[in-house]
Amino acid sequence: MKRINLALVGATGMVGGVVTKVLEERGVSINNFYPLTSKRSAGQTVTLFGKDYITKELTQSSFENAIDIAIFCAGGEVSATFAPIAVRSGCIVVDNTSYFRMDKDVPLIVPEVNPCAIKSHKGIIANPNCSTIQAVVALKPLKDRYGLKRVIYATYQSVSGAGLDGFNALKDGLEGVFTKPIAYNLIPQIDTFLDNGYTKEEMKMIDETKKILGQSDLKVTATTVRVPVFYGHSESINIELDAPFELDDVKALLAESQGIVLMDDIESCTFPTPLDVEGKDEVFVGRIRRDESVENGLNLWCVADNIRKGAATNAVQIVELLIGGK
Repeated sequence: MKRINLALVGATGMVGGVVTKVLEERGVSINNFYPLTSKRSAGQTVTLFGKDYITKELTQSSFENAIDIAIFCAGGEVSATFAPIAVRSGCIVVDNTSYFRMDKDVPLIVPEVNPCAIKSHKGIIANPNCSTIQAVVALKPLKDRYGLKRVIYATYQSVSGAGLDGFNALKDGLEGVFTKPIAYNLIPQIDTFLDNGYTKEEMKMIDETKKILGQSDLKVTATTVRVPVFYGHSESINIELDAPFELDDVKALLAESQGIVLMDDIESCTFPTPLDVEGKDEVFVGRIRRDESVENGLNLWCVADNIRKGAATNAVQIVELLIGGK
């Protein structure tokens, strides 16, 4: 695997901290490492492969060090300002924010789903929304085998999806982070509401699913809910397939698909929960059953660690694609 000069923007944040762990776990070969932060967080220590690095403030001159790849984990405004600067300096940007995701010139990549789309990048590659990533990992093998007609999402998303403030809102009972108290509660609102009555999060799932799967005519709808769980997004996915199927064949297909762990045995109450998936990189699927209300209907339950596969791990996997790794 090629040794690279890597920058990590937002190195001291919740996702940035996990990125360093995943880089170590997956053995990504780093030559020089540049942890970059806001002015407020500059001067802190970040450790990678046993070596301590002092974070530096992100500035317009930060990418003048022959940096090969930069992972951005610091918010859309930061990416909008500094990603183009990084690209002009010869750096490839892997962006964890939503800013570039629906740009027609920016590939939106989930390595288990559409790795070949990375070849079309023009310097920026977008990491999809956390809830979309795990869903399309489960949907891709079904699309390839049976074809997709319609997808209905109902998500149950952990507070860490809202960052450290969201985590602390549940941990310490902080107010003002969400529109309602999150402890002992469910909030059917993630991000702001749009004119059509959907939230931005719901529209992200709808639009990103179509782009990643390369099926612009796919019928998709979503309801996203914030739940009092620290880590792990759960999704009930209702699917209409184009072709008939047998449940045993669907289970076998998912069990052998890349990035999926099948947990599906209702007799022993075996199905994935957020506590089961915390700290893991795979997408866990269970509760697979036929939807008898429509022709070729299928229900499944999908759970993944939103900070790892939903953000940090997927970004590192994209880096591996770029450098010819795993």
